[in-house]
Amino acid sequence: MAEFQYHNRRDFLRYMFGTAAVLGGLQVFPNEVLAKKGLTKITILYTNDTHSRIEPFPTNDPKHPDQGGFARRAAVVKQIRAQEKNVMLLDAGDIFQGTPYFNMYGGELEYKLMSAMGYDCVTLGNHDYDLGMDNIVKQMPHASFDFVNANYGFENTPLHNKIKPYKIYYKDGIKIGIFGVGIELAGLVEKKNYKETQFFNPIIAANDMAKTLKHEEKCDLVICLSHIGYRSDGNKPNDQIMAEQTKDIDLIIGGHTHTFLEHP
Repeated sequence: MAEFQYHNRRDFLRYMFGTAAVLGGLQVFPNEVLAKKGLTKITILYTNDTHSRIEPFPTNDPKHPDQGGFARRAAVVKQIRAQEKNVMLLDAGDIFQGTPYFNMYGGELEYKLMSAMGYDCVTLGNHDYDLGMDNIVKQMPHASFDFVNANYGFENTPLHNKIKPYKIYYKDGIKIGIFGVGIELAGLVEKKNYKETQFFNPIIAANDMAKTLKHEEKCDLVICLSHIGYRSDGNKPNDQIMAEQTKDIDLIIGGHTHTFLEHP
């Protein structure tokens, strides 16, 4: 029998997934089997850094020809919801900026389509500020979903009292707490676009929020919507550092660096 040392949670998860595959493959149990075991299945769907990609990429795109777009995303979500009972749909930021649709409509179209798709909760990315905070407030009436962020101070800004640090949801008796953290806006966003927004360390904020949700609110599942990046320059906070230096977070859904992961 071998002894394994896990340097961080990522190493542990990599080992667990790899071992399960070696031992016969990861098992995905049907809902009725889970019910007999007294378990509840929660299906988490997420997007990040969609950047106003309303239509698919053009057919001559070098990386993603004729892929993506809201209609195809909606079709996939609809199909999964038809198969699964407890589905949550989340986004980790940078919904805005990237195509002429944003230049023309300022984000109205993105929020309307996401609302029609049934998104539950999102956090803000740095590009969501590209037309300023007043524009975010202007587009919010088109959004039927919740906005969360726990490490920005919005006092004395147009977003004061419009974004909560966390939200709690219930799925088939399971209590789910979701909070958000964002990247430092200074140097990425023009000062006039984020005004007097205060930035607080996302790792510290994540620990505080996770503790509150897990131990005070008694959530069964704690999810972090992060827009600080999977990797970063120097010792700046990122999702890997957050995974190593926090407790009580069950799932980190990240964005910003556009990093494709082969496995969760």
